[in-house]
Amino acid sequence: MKTFLELAQHRRSIRKYKEQAVEPEKIEQILQAGLMAPAGKRLNPWEFVVVTDHEVLTQMAGCRTYGSSMLAGSPLGIVVLADSAISDTWKFDAAIAAENMLLEAEDLGLGACWVQVLDRLAKEDEGKRAEELVRSLLDIPAHLSVVCIISVGYKDEERKPREIEKLQYEKVHYGKY
Repeated sequence: MKTFLELAQHRRSIRKYKEQAVEPEKIEQILQAGLMAPAGKRLNPWEFVVVTDHEVLTQMAGCRTYGSSMLAGSPLGIVVLADSAISDTWKFDAAIAAENMLLEAEDLGLGACWVQVLDRLAKEDEGKRAEELVRSLLDIPAHLSVVCIISVGYKDEERKPREIEKLQYEKVHYGKY
C-alpha cells in the first residue's frame, strides 16, 4: 500500500487510455472521494455529472482548442460543477473535490487528467467559452458553473513518478518570505 506522499508522487496526468470500461464500483469509489472532500463551512457547493457515453465524451473533447482532446479516447468523464450562490469558496471547494477524485483514480490503478473548463475559451478564434459547449451537451442548469472535467480510464501510457530531488524547494519559505 502506498503512503499518501507516494500516491501524490505517482499521480500524473494521463491522456491515453485503453478501450476498457471503468467498473461501476471504481466509479463509485472515485465519486465517494469527491463527495468526502472538505468544503468551506461544509456547504458542499459541488455537483458531479458522470459521462460514459463515447459520443458525448467525443463532443466534450472539442470544448477547448488545446487540453481536452483526451476525452475522445476516455471511457469515463466526470464533470465537476459548482454553485457560486452557495459559498464564496465554491471554486476552491470544487478544485479540492476534483483533486480527491484524481488521487483516488491513481490509487485504484487508473489514469486521469484534469481538463480546465472554467474561464477558458472553447475555440480561441471564436471567442466562445468552453463551458457553453459542456453546458449544452449535458443540460446543466444556469446556476451551476462547469469547473473542470476529469478524464478517467485504464492507462495506455506510463509516466515516471515525480523526482523528489527535483522538487522546487526554493519556493518554500520559513518564518518570512
